[in-house]
Amino acid sequence: MSIEALFGAFESGLIYALVAIGVLISFRILDFPDLTADGSFPLGGAVAAVCIVSGVNPWLACAAGMLAGAVAGVVTAWLHVSLGILQLLASILVMVALYSVNLRIMGAPNVPLIGESTVFTPFVAEDFSNQYWVQPLVILGFVIVAKLVMDWFFSTEAGLSMRSTGANGRMARAQGVGTSKMIIIGMAISNALVALGGALFVQTQGGADISIGVGTIVIGLAAVIIGETLMPSKRVWVWILSVVVGAVLYRLFIALALGSETLRNIGFGPQDLNLLTAVLVVIALRMPYIKRRLKRKHSS
Repeated sequence: MSIEALFGAFESGLIYALVAIGVLISFRILDFPDLTADGSFPLGGAVAAVCIVSGVNPWLACAAGMLAGAVAGVVTAWLHVSLGILQLLASILVMVALYSVNLRIMGAPNVPLIGESTVFTPFVAEDFSNQYWVQPLVILGFVIVAKLVMDWFFSTEAGLSMRSTGANGRMARAQGVGTSKMIIIGMAISNALVALGGALFVQTQGGADISIGVGTIVIGLAAVIIGETLMPSKRVWVWILSVVVGAVLYRLFIALALGSETLRNIGFGPQDLNLLTAVLVVIALRMPYIKRRLKRKHSS
């Protein structure tokens, strides 16, 4: 694998690290099976792209994308909390609706950003010679800030209330926690992070496309499972760090698999990306069971 390809995989992994943190909040902390991510990822990208094309500062465009993602999360939570719709069904309804919303926002299936200023423009050389390592470095800054903010938030009273809501909602309500409010806030934060990933993704790819959200939730879940398996812990700061590591490793595995001469010789190529993704997710799901079995054998 070339150094450019390695940095490219690292860049992609860091973008999906933001998605993984969002998925961790909804699936693990809130115990809310949320498929909205497949819609909020392209939503953040669509809003950011349209803002940038309209002359808005790219940093403000990212903030606008996050706000749009937060609104999507609030709608999903509201459907469940206020209308009593099952969590999974509520997220599917919002995900499906967002496909049309994203098309409305973009006005076309894609919005090119070639020649437009992005958050990376001030740091990239005019001849783009340093682009391959500067972009991952800038995205790493976003990930570090997101992680530190989430570490701080989940150590506050509000964060602890949110964790108790996901762990045992009935007990949390008995202690005076407004579980409905916690679910809405948690889903807003989760999808805002996913949308931020989408906003950064379109700026690295040179444009927004309606199909970029396909499989987002699968990648996020895979990152969470890989991270939890490699770095098991009950501490939230380790938990969040583990999903960041999981996302980066996941994208590196994908890059290595697609660049493998052995796989190419038996007919695998870029068109098999989704198939390789599915296989890696299955392996990631089985890893905790394999780990437990090995521990039992070792102890016996």
